[in-house]
Amino acid sequence: MAAKERVTIARIAAEAGVSAPTVSKVINGRPEVAPETRRRVEGLLHKHGYRRRVGQAEEPAGLVDLVFAEIESPWAMELIRGAETAAHEAEASVVISVLHTHAGPGRDWLERIAARRTDGVVIVASRLSETIRAQLSARALPFVVVDPEGEPAAGVVSVGATNWSGGLAATRHLVELGHRRIGMISGPPDMLCSRARIDGYRAALETAGVTPDPTLVRRGTFLVDSGRTHGTALLTMADPPTAIFAGSDLQAFGVLDAARRLGLRVPEDLSVVGFDDLPLAGSAWPPLTTVRQPLDEMAAHAVRTVLTMRRGESPDARRVELATDLVVRDSTAAPRGDG
Repeated sequence: MAAKERVTIARIAAEAGVSAPTVSKVINGRPEVAPETRRRVEGLLHKHGYRRRVGQAEEPAGLVDLVFAEIESPWAMELIRGAETAAHEAEASVVISVLHTHAGPGRDWLERIAARRTDGVVIVASRLSETIRAQLSARALPFVVVDPEGEPAAGVVSVGATNWSGGLAATRHLVELGHRRIGMISGPPDMLCSRARIDGYRAALETAGVTPDPTLVRRGTFLVDSGRTHGTALLTMADPPTAIFAGSDLQAFGVLDAARRLGLRVPEDLSVVGFDDLPLAGSAWPPLTTVRQPLDEMAAHAVRTVLTMRRGESPDARRVELATDLVVRDSTAAPRGDG
């Protein structure tokens, strides 16, 4: 069987009807290429599965791009802290990009990062289209997705947390305290972590012989307002829950506020569990019982993996899930009476 012919810049240039330097400019994200020419060349790079050989690229620039859909949360600050720590250890720097959309990076973003010769990309909680994946690969830009919104495509390297186990531990803690009517406020239904936490919640109830009540499950946005709104709705039901598991600490803070506004005491009248273990969780009143997901470690692992891939080495695993732990504080207690 004949060996597969190696795809070269010269071959791509010939098929595209352009010069080899023009193809090189497209690969390296240089701006001085007409849009139609760029699209034609990128299409051929994708079609032929072109990969720049290790050693063919310039020397590492010492830059890692950390890309967020949004950054208006202490959650993002923990990820930035972890990424900065890992980059500092590698004598590299982190460049932060905010897309202001969950639709994922677009062509303009790709051209900006290619132009500054970044060593790799860490993308947080955002969709990654097949086109962008192909263009990153064609430019030999390694990338890792942290907390992917959906199931990662084959071959995509991702880092997350054991969300199902975290949801199980949070709900089991409430069940063991004696709670049976346990509300759940999750994040957006299309997010993988959100679905996993709900599945863990349901598994804990079913294991304890408690039939999950769909009216006690609300889908929110992981933000404070979401916790306040859905918490108020749950607590004003004719038969309200005695405990609420919120899918994020921010939502849990919203639930605490809703309880205060309704004249309920935590944990005497209502137990509350969050998810994340943000630095603010221990300073809340009462201090919040929550599931710690190692956000800083997740980002640090992603940065180290990207830099490993930049050296031409394969990552240890394509999909990594770091362990979560239940942190019990003062926001949970046994229900009054028989619960």
